[in-house]
Amino acid sequence: MPKLIITNRSGEKSEIEFDSNLTLMETLRDNGFDIEASCGGCCACATCHVYIDDKWRNNLNKMDEDEEAMLDQAFDVTEKSRLSCQISLSDDLDGLEVEIAPE
Repeated sequence: MPKLIITNRSGEKSEIEFDSNLTLMETLRDNGFDIEASCGGCCACATCHVYIDDKWRNNLNKMDEDEEAMLDQAFDVTEKSRLSCQISLSDDLDGLEVEIAPE
């Protein structure tokens, strides 16, 4: 199975396997990471905010206007920011490095 490398808010790294039929948010939530995802993946909040490692950013599906609008309301947004509910996982993302953004 493909794997993700996740850095939590304490700076600890974990390697987890993922199902390519899920979003990044679902995978983080289902693996017990501290991510609120209060809208359940509807792109109606920014509580699943993550940072994507530079070498992976161009491999992801493009950010749409709704995601960009939600990130405008988030804190600590950088050029690496994405909403994890909007990232569709695929086997091509094996080794994707993600950091959970501060609350």
